Amino acid sequence: MADKSPKKNQPSALNVMPGVDASHDGLADGASVAQQKGSRRRLLSAEQYIEGVLSGDRVLLARAITLVESGAAAHQKVAQEVLTALLPQRKPARRVGITGVPGAGKSTFIESLGTTLASQGLKVAVLAVDPSSSLTGGSILGDKTRMEKLAAEPNAFIRPSPSSGTLGGVARKTRETMMLFEAAGYDVILVETVGVGQSEILVRSMVDFFLLILISGAGDELQGIKKGVVEIADAILINKADGPGRQAALYARSEFERVLHYLRPATEGWQTKAFNSSALKGEGVEAIWSVISKFDEITRASGVHKSRRMEQERQWLHDLVREGLSDLFQQNPDVQEQMSGLEDQVSKGELPATTAARLLLDAFTNN
Repeated sequence: MADKSPKKNQPSALNVMPGVDASHDGLADGASVAQQKGSRRRLLSAEQYIEGVLSGDRVLLARAITLVESGAAAHQKVAQEVLTALLPQRKPARRVGITGVPGAGKSTFIESLGTTLASQGLKVAVLAVDPSSSLTGGSILGDKTRMEKLAAEPNAFIRPSPSSGTLGGVARKTRETMMLFEAAGYDVILVETVGVGQSEILVRSMVDFFLLILISGAGDELQGIKKGVVEIADAILINKADGPGRQAALYARSEFERVLHYLRPATEGWQTKAFNSSALKGEGVEAIWSVISKFDEITRASGVHKSRRMEQERQWLHDLVREGLSDLFQQNPDVQEQMSGLEDQVSKGELPATTAARLLLDAFTNN
């Protein structure tokens, strides 16, 4: 009887592919359970994290990302030391946001693009943003098994950006993770949003180029326009332009080209256009990278790239202040004491929500 047991190097949905030097928590693959638990408990010094990131140590980079994702006060104190020291050491990477409807082939496209760039000697980081999952912390385990070829690339690093159930959590963790990648010398950062709705706006606010991936024949054209996603895209890619679906994909591209002609471009000085690709066959992938490279060249020359980055940093500051104030408000003892009763009155129609909000804010400010 033939041996059907998994071979040592055979890809498995239960294993992180070779080439990924660290698991989700930044521990070396193959470490014993006891070693892993001990490593989790031992907090490294800020200097160790800084040196590890700058030297390109993938395990320490992963642990540094885990550090900035942590909500523990002790971890955040060290994390801010690390980020402050690494800020001037960053090498600005090309930040590309990628979104699309389920089944459009985002992961296949990202793997195809990522492996192409890695083979050219570029260091590629992939972040998956999923604000819809507060339990699993994103879809990265699925991404690692779906992107097996990319996960095996030594020049590639795949990482989730868990939301902790909030878009604000996504914003802080994703932006700080991008800072670490840039300090570690990564050339390209691909940010995939696997959620829907507001997450696209969030990712748009932290990247340079925003790509919308769709497929033809599923009502995606009108749905995309209705949601307003088309208005924030710098390019639209109609994927799966192969086999029986090729003609439909070509037609969808021409329809989008017609619509885009009447829409205001998402980026000043750049005309959003539609393209076709077959990520599965690798067709059209390099062409899209050429578009992204041209976009980068034009926006840098015009100053749009610099002004957008500056505005994103300012927006990040305001987001952090709002997030911090919200936390302080929720933790305020006087607010906590009154919240339940006022919520009950508002829900029963006994008190206007505006009045209840003012009472809570007064309780907060007078504390």
